[in-house]
Amino acid sequence: MKRQKRDRLERARAKGYQAGLAGRSKEACPYMQADTRGYWFGGWRDASQEQSGGELLVEEGTAAIV
Repeated sequence: MKRQKRDRLERARAKGYQAGLAGRSKEACPYMQADTRGYWFGGWRDASQEQSGGELLVEEGTAAIV
């Protein structure tokens, strides 16, 4: 059971990463459950960070610099 949950979450992270690389907005997240949504955002954030050279992209009132 734990493996199935982990696979689902890792798939959500991979989808978020792909969305971030494609330049899609974080508002495009298709997930509603908090844990899955969090993993999607994590992937999106990683891809956005890579594209911007270490800084997160500014998104509608939120900004973070790493």
